[in-house]
Amino acid sequence: MPFDSIDESCIQNQHKIKFLMHWFYRNAALIFQLTQKDDEIKHPTLTAVPPVSVHLYDSAQKHVMSVPPDLHQQYLQTCQNLSQPENHFVAHVLQEADKGDNSRQTKGITLKIAGNNRLVPVQRVTDEDVQVLASVLCSAVFVTGLDLRYNNLTDVGVRHIATFLQENSTLRYLNLMFNDIGTSGAELIANALHSNETLLHLRMTGNKIGNKGGMYFASMLQVNCTLEKLDLGDCDVEETTVRIALMLKNNSSLVELHLCKHEIKSLGVERLCEALYENCSLRYLDLSCNKITRDDVKFLGELLKQNQTLEILDLNSNRIEDDGAIYLSEALALYNRTLKALSVVSNKISGKGLVALSQAMKINVELSYIYIWGNNFDEAACMAFSELIQADRLKPNCTDVEPYEVDGHVHLAELSHGLKKHYYWTPSYGEVKNAAANASLAITAVSEYF
Repeated sequence: MPFDSIDESCIQNQHKIKFLMHWFYRNAALIFQLTQKDDEIKHPTLTAVPPVSVHLYDSAQKHVMSVPPDLHQQYLQTCQNLSQPENHFVAHVLQEADKGDNSRQTKGITLKIAGNNRLVPVQRVTDEDVQVLASVLCSAVFVTGLDLRYNNLTDVGVRHIATFLQENSTLRYLNLMFNDIGTSGAELIANALHSNETLLHLRMTGNKIGNKGGMYFASMLQVNCTLEKLDLGDCDVEETTVRIALMLKNNSSLVELHLCKHEIKSLGVERLCEALYENCSLRYLDLSCNKITRDDVKFLGELLKQNQTLEILDLNSNRIEDDGAIYLSEALALYNRTLKALSVVSNKISGKGLVALSQAMKINVELSYIYIWGNNFDEAACMAFSELIQADRLKPNCTDVEPYEVDGHVHLAELSHGLKKHYYWTPSYGEVKNAAANASLAITAVSEYF
């Protein structure tokens, strides 16, 4: 092909972007020569071009990537090339993304292709759909987040996602929660993250990866030093807590870890706490919906006396009872000054334990968020938390109860507040990032994606 015959339309036709980059790579040295010694080169040919330096190739790549691709058109073209039918929901999301302003090039965007979106007609994403999508996103460097929750992805489709993760260097957020991913898919994702150095936040919640799948992720975290937030909740994982604890001793990047519904008992709590004496990065620990009892909380109480990094502790739906609440109260009142939020929702706590927690809040001014609904409120507990709220020690937006009075007696009503009320679903009205309903967003910057 003659040098001067390169059609500028190659730059505009985004589906030819790889061809253009390859051509630029092969000919960057010649271009450089032409700009410097135009009078010496009269009839250049492509066959005599010397190898190009990495520096020149990087410059060429940046120039080509400065032109934002048309995601919708690329998607339609790729569907045609792979003989795949168009997914109208995916096409709609990409079309909306194309309408964004030029700031997406610098700030990045998250493609929200959630199968549980109730605001628009949804056609859930399949393995075939994700093959097309992964191909399209290869050149979309401004896409930094991908939300594929509640779709129909299996281990077959995850193979395309894993390949994409190995080749991609811009994606920072990946949400795969509640698909049909199993042990093989977990292995593929975990192996891809051995080499990926950019993904910061991964949600695998609700995929039945089993104990073996949990082991793959525990092993990955001993190698990966980039991932900051990981959710392995409700994954049919029961025996990997000890292995995850071993990982926490050496991992210095993870700041948020969700282990909801892991069947964690005494040994698991003990091993986690032992690891967290050495870990200096974890700020958000979610142990909700496990089998943690009052005796197990002793380990957490001792940990809180020394730990100086943990800011959010979620013990929702365990069984710590009054004794467990008292263990926590002692640590929070006399020792710990870093924990900012505690959830003990539905833990069989009665008045004695709740009053102890309220007293700890009076002493420890750093503890600002506390969630207690679902326990056994007697009049003493109601009065204690009513006084905290009326004295402005506990802000109404920082708890899930509100006092009211009937016939001279104080009671507590439930508020729709919590650490992550919108973690699993998107409200059909109101603010998605409501600070009172999703307090973990306000407390620290470790949960920026919803």
